[in-house]
Amino acid sequence: MFGMGMPEIILILAIALIVLGPKKLPEIAKALGRGIAEFKKATQDFKESLDVDDDLKEARDAVREIKGDIQQTIQKSVAEGAASVNNGDEDDDAVPAEDLAPPPDKAVEETLEKPVEDHPSPQAETKAEEKESSKDV
Repeated sequence: MFGMGMPEIILILAIALIVLGPKKLPEIAKALGRGIAEFKKATQDFKESLDVDDDLKEARDAVREIKGDIQQTIQKSVAEGAASVNNGDEDDDAVPAEDLAPPPDKAVEETLEKPVEDHPSPQAETKAEEKESSKDV
């Protein structure tokens, strides 16, 4: 421990006992112990935050790499499609655009744009049935 042996530690404790007195020494030692414990905890928290930052950096790099791969694949597909259109090649298995369903996002938007009145709630249906049954009686 810092090149100090047992005799040096005993000498320091004896001097502290003489200077501070027997009543103050335990209080100061306790406060010093708490301070060291807090310092160790703060150091550990700092190390953990650095580890988290490293993990986030690795994840960010992986996402960027995947994004680049996807962009390259899309650009390659678009270039191949443009080349086949320019060459006049037709795909016999191609489905006409009007036969394709709208993309999921478009279907969701259309559903959300409809007014609420077009979609009666279960409570409204139950109330309508109750009114019809009360008219019959």
